Amino acid sequence: MIPVIISGGSGSRLWPLSRQLDPKPFIRLSDGNSLLQNTFIRASLLEDVTAILTVTNEKTHFRMNDEYRQINSNNITCDFILEPFGRNTAPAIAVACLYIAQNYSEDETILILPADHLISDFTAFNLAVAEAKQISQDGYIVTFGITPEYPETGYGYIEANLSKPLKNGFLINRFVEKPNLTRAQEYFNSKHYLWNSGMFCAKVSTFLEQFNLHAEHLIKSSNKCLSHSKVSKINNNTAVHLHKELFLQPEDISIDYALLEKSNKVAVIPCSLGWSDIGSWLSIAQTIPKDKDNNAIIGESVLHNTSDCLIYSTNKIVAGVDINNLIIVDTADAVLVADKNNSQNVKIIFERLKQMRHQTYEVHPTTFRPWGTYTVLEESPFYKIKRIEVKPHSSLSLQMHHHRSEHWIVVDGIATVTRNDETFELKANQSTYIEPEIKHRLENKTTENLILIEVQCGTYLGEDDIIRFADQYGRK
Repeated sequence: MIPVIISGGSGSRLWPLSRQLDPKPFIRLSDGNSLLQNTFIRASLLEDVTAILTVTNEKTHFRMNDEYRQINSNNITCDFILEPFGRNTAPAIAVACLYIAQNYSEDETILILPADHLISDFTAFNLAVAEAKQISQDGYIVTFGITPEYPETGYGYIEANLSKPLKNGFLINRFVEKPNLTRAQEYFNSKHYLWNSGMFCAKVSTFLEQFNLHAEHLIKSSNKCLSHSKVSKINNNTAVHLHKELFLQPEDISIDYALLEKSNKVAVIPCSLGWSDIGSWLSIAQTIPKDKDNNAIIGESVLHNTSDCLIYSTNKIVAGVDINNLIIVDTADAVLVADKNNSQNVKIIFERLKQMRHQTYEVHPTTFRPWGTYTVLEESPFYKIKRIEVKPHSSLSLQMHHHRSEHWIVVDGIATVTRNDETFELKANQSTYIEPEIKHRLENKTTENLILIEVQCGTYLGEDDIIRFADQYGRK
């Protein structure tokens, strides 16, 4: 079996922790792992897993690779399909099926897993996957229907046909959209409806057959895109960089609309997994242990007469006085205060920031790169100060800037600097100056992290003022 981890979307309802280029799967909860890492761990511990394929945006590839490396103790093969921009689940799954058919086998069973879900009952999950795999061998696409715990309006539902059992599952009558509260209560009371988890299990051949029956243009255009895409190898893992123009051709549609609602070869396994799609701050609050006043707290806080609040801060101490039923989230560059009853509306703020082109919708002050991270400490129209951390045996590209100069001051470690035709080392408390139009490169050839402060000065300080001449990560 090959698990396929689908990582797309921005997690707009979890702003300011989730950003466009630092999305929900990277959020870390109380266990210290990110949602992405926990998804990978669940997948890797299943029986007969030969490889794990991840479909994600190309801008998050190297960070995901780092996250996997931290927890991939069994050295499972990790392949990537890299999207040039976000699309819906149908083209992502179509390309994944085609890739596995071409590089493994059409007889492989695949398990589609969203990267940002929480599952607390591993035993129940393993059992449900085993049951789904059995049903899938008979030519069905098997969905995982979560037994509702309450009338939820934030999830789609699946109506199971209880009169048509299929081993430990059932055929499906229909998929239904997110309901209002009255309809959700009806679904909950009927016992026929399950939450749609967005997880699926099927043979690759079944998916391809159903795509050809119900979404022929989508599968053909996905195949054309895949056949014209660049393939690279990183640490023996394959990365497919989808062709940018051809990836526009498959319809931007969900797998539910494109396939599952049309097919008569779809079944559902009812299960209780301790599942949450972590779709809002309220759902995060439900996963965190509470204090005596029912406050869910991550970080340091001092509270007086405060109850039923979610307080999330990893940077500062939060003080609360005489407050109730609030969400308070503090990050390095933004603070969210919201009524817990309206946590879904955080996405409205995210969309307004996006319309304003405010940087807080897109990135955190700390930005991840293949070679490490940089954090913007201070900036103005004519200067910017960064803290740069370069991982061991990593290197920035050989590059040049037209509009800015750079001063580098090493704080810790040893930097190998290339400046035009000369190469030299800098140790702690040593510095150098890079003028505009000068080719330069920063490397860390040691086994310890390299930390330096960079001061940029110039008339334009945008990240796009960069000409790359050589790059070990294949960036242009």
